[in-house]
Amino acid sequence: MQLTMQSMTCLCGQHFRHRSVLIVGCALSIFMLNGCASNTHRDPAYDPIEKVNRGTYWFNNQLDKFLLKPLSQGYTAIVPKDGRTMVSNVFDNALYVDTILNDFLQGKGTQGASDVGRFVINSTVGIGGLFDPAAPMGMEKHEEDFGQTLGVWGVGQGAYFVFPVYGPNTARDAPGLAVSTVTSGVFWAGVFLNPAASIPIAVLAAIDLRSRASNAIRFVNESAIDPYIFTREAWVQHRTYLIYDGNPPESDFEDNFGDDALDDVDENNDGASLN
Repeated sequence: MQLTMQSMTCLCGQHFRHRSVLIVGCALSIFMLNGCASNTHRDPAYDPIEKVNRGTYWFNNQLDKFLLKPLSQGYTAIVPKDGRTMVSNVFDNALYVDTILNDFLQGKGTQGASDVGRFVINSTVGIGGLFDPAAPMGMEKHEEDFGQTLGVWGVGQGAYFVFPVYGPNTARDAPGLAVSTVTSGVFWAGVFLNPAASIPIAVLAAIDLRSRASNAIRFVNESAIDPYIFTREAWVQHRTYLIYDGNPPESDFEDNFGDDALDDVDENNDGASLN
């Protein structure tokens, strides 16, 4: 049960978090592309076990192709958009304590206070997170996790590796999996209320993530010469982008992804079709 709940706590997605199941790699690739400027700092990926990582990446893609993709297509066909949005809102809200904790660990007191207010309002007025009344009140949604906190504290990213099912990670970000788990409201609900319910909830979380990332995955598969390299470099750059709150230091490196690519991603993400 802990493993299934742990996979849920990785919603990258944002949070990444919301950090993730199988598809987080491709999802984060696109989230990075949507946010990074064309000349920003890029930490090179240290990939000492690339052959092993490529094998795991292939396995994850096959799992997505034959399981998650068909499930997400059915989910999108059956559940209206408003219903899918409410499902996403509930999972995001259940994981938001992770953001609040890391706000304060990074010394962001004002942001942390705002995020506490956001969580309380959405959990009460928003009926357990089904709705997001905090947003119109000016309480912006943030994305913080323990991997970012370690980066803010000066810890290097370390080796890049790919987890089965979960996807991309680094030595610095891996401890965030445990922190995301113990701060997840869904995890503790499964522990104390009905452990058996954790499995279908985890499945729903995975399908929700896959449906959100469908256009991102299609973009990577159709546009990248080497999807593994694309995903790896995009994911590492996205993590750097988050650590610096969207303002990484300028670098002599020219970003591998130009404005045309960004435009393509924006257009793809506007659609509702699934890969």
